[in-house]
Amino acid sequence: MTEKTSTFLVTHAEAESAVLKDVHDGQVHTLSKNPGVDANDAIDATVAPEPPMEMTWDVVEIDDQRPLTVHESEEPPTVHERNIAAEQAVGDLERTERAGIGEIHVLSVPPEETEDAVSDVLDDEGTLARAARLGVNRVEIRSEEGIVSVRYLP
Repeated sequence: MTEKTSTFLVTHAEAESAVLKDVHDGQVHTLSKNPGVDANDAIDATVAPEPPMEMTWDVVEIDDQRPLTVHESEEPPTVHERNIAAEQAVGDLERTERAGIGEIHVLSVPPEETEDAVSDVLDDEGTLARAARLGVNRVEIRSEEGIVSVRYLP
């Protein structure tokens, strides 16, 4: 194997080791030593397999490191997000670009499942992986009955 440069989500971190997930291809890399990362960090880095067995990886260089946060806002979805949801069928998802960096995802859900949908987004590792892939560092979830908006923000 050779060196690999990508954006990684730190899925697990201890004092001695860490686990990285490539946000582009999903490959998991177990590090033999922690280079100073915490769980839920996004790093743009180069990693290389450690000889002789190449079972674990070592970080060669970190170009960027940022903590990622996901939180539920008390604010309701915006008028724009409500308008998108009004045109959707239940179960639909629409992705729109934000002005600047990031995306907004609007999900239409059965009204009685709104809280469960918010919990699912909060707990989904994929939410953090997408944030890392988009180059943002926070995710804000807004909701009201039948609508969940997931805002990927710088």
